[in-house]
Amino acid sequence: MARGVLKRLAEIAAVLFVVSVGTFALVDLTPGDPAITVLGEGHTPAEYAALREEMGLNDPFLVRYGSWLGSALQGDLGASLIPPNSDVAERIAAALPVSAEVAVLGLVMALVVSVPLAMWSAYHADGRVDRIISAGTFGVLSVPSFLAGLLIIMVFSNQLGWFPRAEWVRLGEGLGDNLYHAFLPALTIALAETAMFTRILRGDLITTLQEDFILAAKAKGMTAARVLFSDALRPSSFSLITLLGISLGRLIGSTVIVEYLFALPGMGTLIIGSADKGDFPMVQGAVLVIALIYVLANALIDLSYGYLDPRIRRAHV
Repeated sequence: MARGVLKRLAEIAAVLFVVSVGTFALVDLTPGDPAITVLGEGHTPAEYAALREEMGLNDPFLVRYGSWLGSALQGDLGASLIPPNSDVAERIAAALPVSAEVAVLGLVMALVVSVPLAMWSAYHADGRVDRIISAGTFGVLSVPSFLAGLLIIMVFSNQLGWFPRAEWVRLGEGLGDNLYHAFLPALTIALAETAMFTRILRGDLITTLQEDFILAAKAKGMTAARVLFSDALRPSSFSLITLLGISLGRLIGSTVIVEYLFALPGMGTLIIGSADKGDFPMVQGAVLVIALIYVLANALIDLSYGYLDPRIRRAHV
């Protein structure tokens, strides 16, 4: 088990190294000059040359990358260009909890709905309810996220007036108010995730329910609920758990549409705004943090396989 953890840590370090090099190189090749971004119009050639020297822009690529990486390993992601000299890590620390909370809340809502739906659908495969659930999940997946968000806003905010649209209350200002304002963005995320989770888990459960140990459990007179929860759910959860980890990393950095619709100060808004303004240090730091979250989530998912199936744990001993 210890060897497996060390191997996973080495893989995480390698992935982050590749991501950091790729991000730094991509931003470095992007048209634009950070010095001009900071100075704006009306600067003199002397001011321009002095700032480039101060920012190290005249140094070779490897020197600049090595300096940035060394600082990043110490938790210093540099200074933002817009506004000048604002700390990148501090701005990410302010935006990350917003995206993470909405993503996690949306995934929890999706799991709460999708697991029972998938279990019912799989146990009554090809029945009327199963066909309704399958058609419903396919229909939900066909709706773009921006359209789903607009419909949710029209119904729950504009028509019914139950929830606000463009307000955000941070967790430190009150749990109840925070969850109240996070509900609609999380619901927008949960719709598509619920459909995907339901379809994935249903297919795996149908396969598991045909296994000999499930047939033996049914022959012993076990109730359907016990067969599903005690015997079938855990070995059928591999694909769902994998998808859950991938979704968490993906949603934290890709909820741009949801954040725009609900005016959320999250990571998606931060990255798009920084890229649009040419704030390269902010883009580099944000992408690195999202990559770290992504690989850590998937590493935890891989380690959880040993709990879900003891055969995998014994194979690594």
